[in-house]
Amino acid sequence: MSRRTWTPDEDETLRLNWPRFPAFLIAYVLGRERASVYRRAAKLALKKADDFETQPMARLWNGSDEPASIAARFKPGDVPVNKGVRRPGWSTGRMAQTQFKKGRPASDAPNYVPIGTEKLDSRGKVLIRKITDDPTIFPVKRWRPVHVIVWEQTHGPVPHGSIVVFKPGMKTFVSAEITAERLEVLTLAENMRRNTFHNRYPAEVKELIHLKSRITRRINRRTQEQQHEKQGQSRSRSPGGDAGAA
Repeated sequence: MSRRTWTPDEDETLRLNWPRFPAFLIAYVLGRERASVYRRAAKLALKKADDFETQPMARLWNGSDEPASIAARFKPGDVPVNKGVRRPGWSTGRMAQTQFKKGRPASDAPNYVPIGTEKLDSRGKVLIRKITDDPTIFPVKRWRPVHVIVWEQTHGPVPHGSIVVFKPGMKTFVSAEITAERLEVLTLAENMRRNTFHNRYPAEVKELIHLKSRITRRINRRTQEQQHEKQGQSRSRSPGGDAGAA
């Protein structure tokens, strides 16, 4: 079976796009199998963005619409495996005393901030705004990117399979400066191609990145060789190390 080696260009494209894009889309752009993309991302220790699940097509991305996932879910009438295991109202220690009481208003929380509050997201990439206090909504989903709110107020809902981005060179974190004229809608594939290794850097920088990758591989290879040599010398000096030569 032939094996296709990952190139520095492909690694850089994967690093840039893995946090915000699904594996199947990255695999399509790179012309690889999705399993190959997953393995490479794990080897490079890449992580998804904190707001990955809030992006368009998130249900498809996270597998909740996959047939195998649907088949494995509990159906109406199924008996939960933990039924009867715990008594109603049971809790250990002082758990019952310290639990949040049902109906407690969100404003009682020590870290509460009012609707309309703005801040940078956890990765410092975009300005986000709090839009609701609804306790049934997961806390991170009570916030939305300001630039998406501005676009939807001007043009309506974002088309399915597309995202709102700042036009090149027009990104800002100042709320008053985020206007519809600074924004545009791109398909997921278009946005990923815009951020690929080839389009992101000039030729001189790309050559330096290639050179750095070659040097790093050479250093890693030499380090491994030295470790193997030390292990071999250690085994040869240990008692019984030459027993097999008798």
